[in-house]
Amino acid sequence: MNFLRRLLSIPTGAVGVALLAVIAAAALFATWISPGDPLRIAGPALLPPFIDPVLPFGTDRLGRDVLAGLLHGARTSLIVGIAAAAAAVLIGSVVGTIAGFAGKLIDEALMRVVDAFQIVPGFLLALAFVSVAGGSLPTVITAIALSSWAQPARLVRAEVLSIRERDYVAAARVIGMHPLEIAFKEILPNALPPVLALAAVIVAAAILTEAALSFLGLGDPNVVTWGSMIAEGRNVLRAAPFLSVIPGIGLVAAVLGVYLVSEAASEALGRGGRP
Repeated sequence: MNFLRRLLSIPTGAVGVALLAVIAAAALFATWISPGDPLRIAGPALLPPFIDPVLPFGTDRLGRDVLAGLLHGARTSLIVGIAAAAAAVLIGSVVGTIAGFAGKLIDEALMRVVDAFQIVPGFLLALAFVSVAGGSLPTVITAIALSSWAQPARLVRAEVLSIRERDYVAAARVIGMHPLEIAFKEILPNALPPVLALAAVIVAAAILTEAALSFLGLGDPNVVTWGSMIAEGRNVLRAAPFLSVIPGIGLVAAVLGVYLVSEAASEALGRGGRP
């Protein structure tokens, strides 16, 4: 609660939390606000916004409700962002902890694997993976996680290298704790705070990557996403710009909210225990 109070006392943090709260509410209540399949035909094609109270944001070229797509797209973006970030942090934390604690040949071998993943741009790696494995939602999440785990691995390794020689780690060795138990019970929890701050950036990047993949037609065709909505609107951009503008605003709001909260969280953690 003290951390949340400090976070909300920072203007950028309050704005970011407000944006994410709205998007999270839209995702949670999407089924209640717009029940049924968001991909179903709901009205006449290309109905402009604010004409029909039943379809306040209008319809797309096929007559699908833009508001329903926006709400259900928020759910897809949050699921992809949070799941991909969690998987990337988990993989990176395990690899970084083993590399930093084991040292020598194991450290060298794991860091060369990390280097190999970092050489390839993350989006290109995700693009190649989805192109080969298919565009289902689990595949997209896996692709983004595989393109994002290297940075958390490096950060955890650096933290582990600075922690492993401390007195409480030496005491754990003296009492006979297993090396893996020392690494994951004594060292890793103390190495996580900087990685958790990085996780917010990974969430934002994952949301953008998923939108880009869907825009290129490589997302899950059975799930509505903001990227696919923007791609649908580009074909009638002059006649109906709202089809791309509305989901584009949602995408910008989500990424901006995550970045603002990340920056404010770093500042709040820097304040320590001060109210």
